[in-house]
Amino acid sequence: MNGESVLFSVFLIFTGAALLATVALFARQSLLVAYIALGVLAGPSVTGLVTDPHLIADLAHIGIIFLLFLLGLDLSPRKLLGQMREAIGVTLISSMVFALLGYGVAAAAGLSRTDCLLVGMASTLSSTIIGLKLLPTTVLHHRHTGEVIISILLLQDLLAVGALLLLDTLAAESIPWLRVGLEFAGLPILFVGGLLAERWVLRPLFVRFDKVGEYVFLLSLGWCLGFAQLAQSLSLSYEIGAFIGGITLANSPIAPFIAESLRPLRDFFLVMFFFALGAGFDLAGAMVVWPAALALATGILLVKPVTYRTLLKKFGESNVLAGEAGIRMGQMSEFSLLLVAVAIQAQAMSQEAANLVQLATLITFVVSSAFVVLRYPTPISLSERLRRD
Repeated sequence: MNGESVLFSVFLIFTGAALLATVALFARQSLLVAYIALGVLAGPSVTGLVTDPHLIADLAHIGIIFLLFLLGLDLSPRKLLGQMREAIGVTLISSMVFALLGYGVAAAAGLSRTDCLLVGMASTLSSTIIGLKLLPTTVLHHRHTGEVIISILLLQDLLAVGALLLLDTLAAESIPWLRVGLEFAGLPILFVGGLLAERWVLRPLFVRFDKVGEYVFLLSLGWCLGFAQLAQSLSLSYEIGAFIGGITLANSPIAPFIAESLRPLRDFFLVMFFFALGAGFDLAGAMVVWPAALALATGILLVKPVTYRTLLKKFGESNVLAGEAGIRMGQMSEFSLLLVAVAIQAQAMSQEAANLVQLATLITFVVSSAFVVLRYPTPISLSERLRRD
């Protein structure tokens, strides 16, 4: 893709997003739906205006990194660790339920046992993007809701990273023991190292130069992306690294300024993320598997909220919080799509199964985000009563 086509793609994304977002607002739909729909329309499956969505997807990945970093800024390490006991129980039990659901739908569709296992694995995950993009972080009532949701999503992301490692192992002739070791050791190393670096390096710099807003912005940007890259070097994901980088700054008095500075960058790249999601969609392949995809999506949309609500209540959360958290996590995940991409590359999954997961994920994205926007407080709610940032 040359420079001219990149410029045209950016023009198409943001001009088209502005037009479709206007239509979505009048139709009382989530803006995320408009971004995905634009990607489908402009992608290779329909008009072909964007022939190579991969570069856009790579750029859009930065938006996810910023999202996780900003989320980490709102969570202190002590609160997050205190939340983990509940999160482990909820995550493990719910993952078994959702995996059985995905396996059963895939088996009913006549897919192979390996495909059924991978569809079940993809079904266990909930979207970090949907769950957190639509969650107010500046409203005190929702801070604990955010802690509950992110602790569960973080554990799911770790399970997803383990699944990706397993797929890499299936594609290789030998087990990458070094990478397995880094996988388990990397998280505590990154977390402890980040706390020490924040205390002895970053905090003195902030104290000395906190009046220079541009410097604080650049230092925060470097900290976020540096942690993301360091995590990837330790065989973790960019997202986990950015999240840990944010947590290490959560107790800093300058954290609110950092969050406010990076929020426009996050939104810029997240528009590209959802566009790339739609542009990479195989419409022709999806038409073959739509009955199974619709069945899986319907099962996910119905079973996930009820399961999360039941488990969170068992672990002592209020009925209101458990119900809201369950609905906010009641969809499949962008990690499901990544899992499919890696499985196809490793030749461990059929294209039919991949199309099933992709279509079901998109359906749950659209329905879940629209329902949350209409019913709960979000930064993009149409009602003034529900709009919270």
